[in-house]
Amino acid sequence: MTHQSTLTFSTAGRGTQDITDAVAGIVRQSGAQTGIAHVFVQHTSCSLTITENADPDVRRDLETIIARLAPDGDRAYRHDAEGPDDMAAHARTMLTDTALTVPIGGGRLLLGTWQGIYLWEHRSAPHRRQVVVTVIG
Repeated sequence: MTHQSTLTFSTAGRGTQDITDAVAGIVRQSGAQTGIAHVFVQHTSCSLTITENADPDVRRDLETIIARLAPDGDRAYRHDAEGPDDMAAHARTMLTDTALTVPIGGGRLLLGTWQGIYLWEHRSAPHRRQVVVTVIG
């Protein structure tokens, strides 16, 4: 059995957005009891991550770390067609993930107690983002 749905999210700009419940809803809708959920974002300037879902300081600290690795407006960048955060956003996406795979058991995502699935917007401005969820069970 395979089930696929596309979710659309509006981001507020740079930062993380918890999409765990939306992905879990697709899993429930699929009826799969055992299998995998493959989650894929269809963009090159945002990413997906599984991280701490209890303390928002973790996500703020991750933002600090990724900003050090791929700073906005680096004079060495050539690609800046959409502003100083343009190339940095692409680099941040490459350093993180555009796809995740989560096991399904008992009809639900088998995430750990403190894990959540997050859409990580790397652009400063708000965007609409599409996330494809494919359930195989």
